[in-house]
Amino acid sequence: NAGRWTVLMLAGLGVLLALRLAALRVNGTDLFFDEAQYWSWSLEPAFGYYSKPPLVAWLIRAATEVCGMGEACVRSPSPLVHTGTALAVFLLGRHLYDTRIGALSALAFATLPGVSLSAGIISTDVPLLFAWALALFAFVRLFDTKSVWPALLLGLALGIGLNAKYAMLWFVLCAGVYFWVTPERRGMLRDWRLWLALAIGLGLLVPNIIWNAQHSFATVGHTADNANWQGGLIHPLKALEFLGAQLGVFGPVLFIALLVLTWRVWHEGAPEADRLLLAFAWPVLAIIIVQAFISRAHANWAGVSYIAATVLVVATMVRMLDWGWLKASFAVHVLAVLLLAAGAALAGRAALPLKLEPYARTLGWRAFADATRAELDAARKAGRPYGAVLTDDRALTAELLYYMRGEPTPVEAWRSGGKPHDHYELTRPFTGARPDPILLVSIKPDAARIPASFQKAEKIAERELPAGRNATRNVTLYALSGYSRK
Repeated sequence: NAGRWTVLMLAGLGVLLALRLAALRVNGTDLFFDEAQYWSWSLEPAFGYYSKPPLVAWLIRAATEVCGMGEACVRSPSPLVHTGTALAVFLLGRHLYDTRIGALSALAFATLPGVSLSAGIISTDVPLLFAWALALFAFVRLFDTKSVWPALLLGLALGIGLNAKYAMLWFVLCAGVYFWVTPERRGMLRDWRLWLALAIGLGLLVPNIIWNAQHSFATVGHTADNANWQGGLIHPLKALEFLGAQLGVFGPVLFIALLVLTWRVWHEGAPEADRLLLAFAWPVLAIIIVQAFISRAHANWAGVSYIAATVLVVATMVRMLDWGWLKASFAVHVLAVLLLAAGAALAGRAALPLKLEPYARTLGWRAFADATRAELDAARKAGRPYGAVLTDDRALTAELLYYMRGEPTPVEAWRSGGKPHDHYELTRPFTGARPDPILLVSIKPDAARIPASFQKAEKIAERELPAGRNATRNVTLYALSGYSRK
């Protein structure tokens, strides 16, 4: 029976992986600007970057070295790593409960709507979730063996996670909550293996800490800025919006089941394995709900909570014989898998009713690059080539770097003064050292503020470019000469 469940799980994950890799090949979207930015980082391997630790860039570099620079290759680590995460979820569920629950948990996680969306893009959450699942499995194994291998695995997983995203630090908080609610487990705090794991994890982050120290702790500052604790600090609608988004991230059946289960545990208690999973599911989710109430929170910020929550909810449904609800959840999730794959394949190619364009943020960037390259080519043919392309927006900088790769004209970022506000202002700021003229490409309505810093400015074009079938994006081009520092 255990063997059949394992085979079923492996077959399901294999089919899902093949479908997702095929979907990347027919995906009609351009790279989202974060994806394009991570790609540009991958060209210059380092131990850190302005807004994130380095692991996502290393993954992209490894993938593009194997299969090239196309969008599908840039994104290919996502479905592969998510499959690895599902296998780690299987190990966790099998150890805490049994093989059946482990297999169902792995398939449930792999088909979560949030994971299905994530599998079609490349983001820092992808390696973070893998590291979290592996770390949780290793943490659990510390309690039932005296061997050192769980500590080594836990330390490695913590290091991987911290180099993916600093949100991995929440793991330590969750472990602390677990020890607080489970006094009989506190003896582990005196176990040298736990502290060895923490030392390994922090040791693997040391190169990134050194990079930050050399760059005025840019990543740390950016992470703090993301909290955005400015202005009014009471936003109940933002909290409700975040909670509503979790129905989409975790799936409506599983998220509602998590809420009902939590209420029952609060009143009736829970087995030890359930309490452990609750300790690694709710603390981050609760903190992000508070963050949303105070300021804002993106739907994916609590993603690590759903590693433990998936195993917990599936185990509870199996234990209570709620097979109807579990099957309904799988049906909804498989439908989401198919709809997301089909939607990405048809993005920008099929007209939708009500003039909707859900993929507008990931469409039209190639057209921007083509328009820019056409102007560069025309100037070269006229015998007065541009010395640089100047941009005033991080998203545009990233997209031009990707879709004009191979273009010899350098792309530089406008920096208005003070500390840099993004990676490009840090690493490729415009200094005026390039020969005139300079081509300014802007998507901001106040683009005219930059030409004011030049002695000569000629507006070449102002165009409306398509961002899909039902959306557009404006671009303004200037030829600038005689930069005067102010």
